[in-house]
Amino acid sequence: MNYRHAFHAGNFADVFKHAVLCRIIAYLREKPAAYRVIDTHAGAGLYDLAGSEASRGGEWRQGIALLLAAQPDPAAAALLAPFLDVIAALNAPGQLKIYPGSPALARAWLRPQDRLIACEIEPKAAQALTANLRGDVRIKTLRIDGWTALEAYVPPVERRGVVLVDPPFEADDDFTRLANGLAAAHRKWATGIYALWYPIKSRAEPDALAKNLQRSGITRILRAELTVAPPDDVTRLIGSGLILVNPPWTLEKELKILLPMLAGIMGRDGKGGFRLDWLAGERAR
Repeated sequence: MNYRHAFHAGNFADVFKHAVLCRIIAYLREKPAAYRVIDTHAGAGLYDLAGSEASRGGEWRQGIALLLAAQPDPAAAALLAPFLDVIAALNAPGQLKIYPGSPALARAWLRPQDRLIACEIEPKAAQALTANLRGDVRIKTLRIDGWTALEAYVPPVERRGVVLVDPPFEADDDFTRLANGLAAAHRKWATGIYALWYPIKSRAEPDALAKNLQRSGITRILRAELTVAPPDDVTRLIGSGLILVNPPWTLEKELKILLPMLAGIMGRDGKGGFRLDWLAGERAR
């Protein structure tokens, strides 16, 4: 994939990933102890949906725009609130112009004791990231390769937190690097929460990733996938997945509510789908 996030901001994969990230942060906030968010491939932080890049593909119209136009049931609406409240705060009532990336979502829910490290290597995105998050002493933005950051900033001093790994998947070996990077980080911080995003264009790479992780020795791995088209649609991204290591105990139940709702809203021609299973853990199959 040749991935520049501004072209895809607010698409179905973002909605899925960001809704789950906000659920993890909501869980971390339930305890007074400080936590840290480490965002290894942070992007620009904020995206103008009326700008030239986001307008070119208009992917947000089949993602966040559909979700905002929908009327989820009360249970799903409550789970989505931490995500959608940030979007509402960035936009005028009834409008959708600005979409928050993962570091902006994390910033919105930081307490005085919490910290965020946001890393980005692409020069234009890194410059925008620094500008969008400047002035907050709880946040450090770094122009650094995300894989290097994963190695360098784990474990955090807070001992609680989440690591979001969302690489661009431009290189052929990014699926392998994802598995290897997680294994190395987990050896240093076995109790941390990890959320690893990956694209789905066919089953080969995601299934190989799952097998690699099952051989890693990591004991709690939950896999969640959202698809918006059948697997024979090879012309476009048909879905995305999240590997969730040490997920909050509440998250599986929450995903059982969110995944079918998101698939129903954003599936193309009614052909959305989802998968939720344990790759490792007491309920792994």
